[in-house]
Amino acid sequence: MAAGGGSPSIVEFFGGEDGYRCGYCRSDTGNLSHGMWAHSMTVQDYQDLIDRGWRRSGKYVYKPIMNQTCCPQYTIRCQALHFQASKSHKKVLKKMLKFITKGDVSKVASEEEPMDSHIEDVATCDFPYKSESQVSQSELTPLAVDQAEKVENEDKDSGETKEEGDVQKVESDSVHICADKDTPVPAEPSHSAKAVHAPPKPGKGADLSKPLCRKAKDIRKERKLQKLLQNQTGTVEGSQLQGDQAFLLQNSKSKTNQPKNIEDFVCVPLPDDTRHKLEVRVVRSSPPSSQFKATFQESYQVYKRYQMVIHKDPPDKPTINQFTRFLCDSPLEAEDAPNGPECGYGSFHQQYWLDGKIIAVGVIDILPYCVSSVYLYYDPDFSFLSLGVYSALREIAFTRQLCVKAPDLCFYYMGFYIHSCPKMRYKGQYRPSDLLCPETYVWTPIEQCLPLLERSKYSRFNQDAKAVDEGRLKELGRVRVLHKRTVMPYSVYKKRRKGPSDEASVQQYASLVGQTCSERMLLFRS
Repeated sequence: MAAGGGSPSIVEFFGGEDGYRCGYCRSDTGNLSHGMWAHSMTVQDYQDLIDRGWRRSGKYVYKPIMNQTCCPQYTIRCQALHFQASKSHKKVLKKMLKFITKGDVSKVASEEEPMDSHIEDVATCDFPYKSESQVSQSELTPLAVDQAEKVENEDKDSGETKEEGDVQKVESDSVHICADKDTPVPAEPSHSAKAVHAPPKPGKGADLSKPLCRKAKDIRKERKLQKLLQNQTGTVEGSQLQGDQAFLLQNSKSKTNQPKNIEDFVCVPLPDDTRHKLEVRVVRSSPPSSQFKATFQESYQVYKRYQMVIHKDPPDKPTINQFTRFLCDSPLEAEDAPNGPECGYGSFHQQYWLDGKIIAVGVIDILPYCVSSVYLYYDPDFSFLSLGVYSALREIAFTRQLCVKAPDLCFYYMGFYIHSCPKMRYKGQYRPSDLLCPETYVWTPIEQCLPLLERSKYSRFNQDAKAVDEGRLKELGRVRVLHKRTVMPYSVYKKRRKGPSDEASVQQYASLVGQTCSERMLLFRS
């Protein structure tokens, strides 16, 4: 898709000198990260940022200082098209199916991963409260485009010679990397994030460079699957998620020769005397759709109960303001593209409705190459259904479904993998998955990363000693700045600025976001 066809992203960079409380090891000041307030952000910019280790909490976007923070947090993604549910995953899917059809509420001791909310990092630190922007909206509105272009060209008018080797812009249109669902998923989701794949050793698992073995027995089940599709209870803003018959046909396995996948559990025909009805609705949260507004209070009450029971918050802490800032506000601009998903790109709430009431909500971002999971909260009365695991599996299935219309969108990002915190290692059980190298920003299969993390909580995963960050800052003067409502390159801003130099801060910002984003996004300077 185009790299931000509408208004540009506007950010304020806060640096990262102060330490914060860590929600994993409980250190008071050990959580170290760089942060910026995103007043607005295109989905392409955010995709490129999370492919460099950034992550958002509300409108605050942060990047752990990996070699200094107490609990290094590695970006993790699951290759959704090749995902194979484990035995424990299937237990959760079967448990939900049994509950829906028969009303079975047997609360057996769970063997699944401790997944209260499958992305806990959003609520475990308080830095967003300390770093909220104080800039007025009027200061963030750039002047007319012609004025901006005049300033952009000021360098040329002054007679300064530019370097011959200008930094290449990222191409507007990404390569279609998942056009054929049976082809292996290449490891490069974007030009800014490459991957390292070593062939597996004999006996060490499947070779991801080869297609999965399959038998052509799907044709006989076509009529049956059409009925399954009619029984599927999933909506996007009130529209039935139909028309993906090819996807379901392709993903249905022969019962005798192939392992069951998520769709085999989620899209089964239900008997007429089913005890419960489960419906999954996807509603846009930013800007809020009418469906989101209509269900806001009910959704908030579920969040409040979840925080009080699961996270032991006092009754006065889970306020509407906190809920809105953390889980409803988003800097992401809603975008639509001809080759994108029907629901568009941006921030959404995936609501789980049981018998007409909300029992869980998954907060997600739909981006050019992935569905990114932000948070999950649920009604504690339904903890026995392992809703953390169930919602993660549904989000993987949702990613696979979106990929039918948007072939680039084939990854499921689970936030951060924290090996030094045992209770956060469960994310590594969604295979195949990759971790992001904190130095070169290439994706590396998690199997290759775990031995390194056993030796040291911080590790460079790219074993090529000569490899460097290909998206690194190469030309500071080209960083785009918004100063006094005027867009200009840093080289012009530097001459106009009065007072002490801020070059060190701008250099740090541009190094962290990379050359491509630093030339696309607007860095606000007062």
